Formats: sequence, structure tokens, C-alpha cells
Amino acid sequence: METCIHRKIHENKTTKGQTYIMPKSLQGKQELGVGTYNAEKSRKELACAIIMHEYPLSIVDHIGFRRFVASLQPLFHVPCRNTIRKEIFKMYEFEKTITSKLLDSLQARVAITSDMWTSSNKKKRYMVVIAHYIDGAWNLQSCILRFIYIPAPHSSDRLCAALVKCLMDWNINTKLSTITLDNCSTNDAVIDKIKEKLHLSTLLRDGYLLHMRCCAHMLNLIVKDGLEVVKDGIEKIRDSVAYWTATPKRKEKFEETAKQLRISCTKSLSLDCLTRWNSTYKMLDIAILYEDVFSRLRLRDTRYTCVPTSSQ
Repeated sequence: METCIHRKIHENKTTKGQTYIMPKSLQGKQELGVGTYNAEKSRKELACAIIMHEYPLSIVDHIGFRRFVASLQPLFHVPCRNTIRKEIFKMYEFEKTITSKLLDSLQARVAITSDMWTSSNKKKRYMVVIAHYIDGAWNLQSCILRFIYIPAPHSSDRLCAALVKCLMDWNINTKLSTITLDNCSTNDAVIDKIKEKLHLSTLLRDGYLLHMRCCAHMLNLIVKDGLEVVKDGIEKIRDSVAYWTATPKRKEKFEETAKQLRISCTKSLSLDCLTRWNSTYKMLDIAILYEDVFSRLRLRDTRYTCVPTSSQ
């Protein structure tokens, strides 16, 4: 079949790529007829898929993936890691150029939000900078300007330098409206240092309105203070969830006990993130469904000592 396909391939001198004719259906296989193949477009779509779904670059080396692609389109040669990496950076530079021109031509002011993010595997901290603006059709638009590793220590000078460099690179330092950051003393110092590096005359009310404190972060702090009242009980539930989700064997034992007690095990235990109160609420909301399961497991596992009680 491959010989038949390759005999009927014709190079198309236009930008559409290669035109090919598929053989007629044999033994129940479907006939596709004439089609157009564009290697460049396929390579871009592969790069888009890697970006969109956060696939590792090593996917292009996987034998199963290569065989799957070959079964769909034998003409497409899966690129190596370096080639697909270059394709991704090429797409980034293209998108960056378009966004930069758009921001340059923008008459409205630009609001900035920024936050620090810690990777789960290497525990490194990254800064994310996002721009928000109103376009010509009065629609709110947002785009990520920077996602960069910030080495320790995360001092106000270092954070300020990273933010100011981003503003300068995108040429929006003269059209800022506000910068929204978490409500902490370090960020207060960051804003003061940013004002020293910018022309105050270009800011709203000479920079008086520049600093906006993140409402979500403030709400999180308020709720965390409220949760201090039941801190001991939450700690026991958190330790219990961590214990029964630590290994597959413990998870199975937990589910078996739930079935024995005729408790529908439709929701999996969820461990919270200490800095997000909504994740703590989710953890408690699910754990309360299995209150009897925790009590029963205390009798079956002597190593399980962090059992939550009704009084805590």
C-alpha cells in the first residue's frame, strides 16, 4: 500500500503543500480520495498541542506516538525535540510581536496583576505578570506578559527589578493604571521602589492609585483568621486525609470500609492547600461525608492516630 501511495504523490508548487491520492478501500478500509498535506501546518499544530496540553517535549520521541502519527499520515515526519522547541519559540515570538504592537497602539491604560507561583516538583518560585485592558469594542482583554523564574531571596529589590523590566520590555510603563499584588509588607515596599523608577507624572494621581491590594488574598487572610477557632479539628482532618491518601493500598482500604458502611464513595478525599481557604473548605466538605469511615478505621489500623472527633 505504501508503494501505491508514494507513486501517486505529486509535489504541489503552491503554498498548499503536497497533494496525494489515497488508494481505494480494501477489506473494509475506507476510501479517502484526494487530499492536501501541509507539513508546516502539521508541525505547528503539534507545537500548539504541546503548549495547550502541557505535553513534555519528549512526546516526539515516544515510539507509540510516532507509530500513531504514521498511521494517520505516513508523509509526516515527527520532528525531534530541538526542532519542536524551535517551533514553539517561533510561535511565542510571533504572538509576542502581535501583542506588543497591540499594546503600543492602545489608547487606554493597562492594569497589571502579578503573583508568585511555586513549582510542585523543584520548589522553585516564578513570577507571573498579566496585563488587562479594554479594547476598542469595550471588551475586557487579558494576556500573560511574563512567566519567569525568580531566584531567592525574594526581596523587594529583586521583585521590583523583575516587574519594572517587564513593563519596560513591553513599553507600557507610561500607560499604567494600577498594579494588583497580594496584601503583604514586601509588596508595599515593591510598589514604593517601582514609583522611584517610573515617571510619576505618567501615573494616575502621581501614583497614588497605583497599588491595588488583591481582594481574594485579603478574603483568604480573613477566613484563615476565622478558621483559627477550629484549628485543632482541621489539623486532625488534614492529617487524616494525608494519611489515607498516602498510598494506593490505604486508598483501597478506605474505599472498602466506606462500602462496608454503605457509604457512597463518589468523592475522593482532597488534601487542601494551606494558602487557599476554598481548598480547605473542599477538604472539609468531602471529609465530613466519611465521618463514620474515619471512626471505623481507627479500630482497624493502630497506626492511624489522628482521628477527628465531634468535639474538635
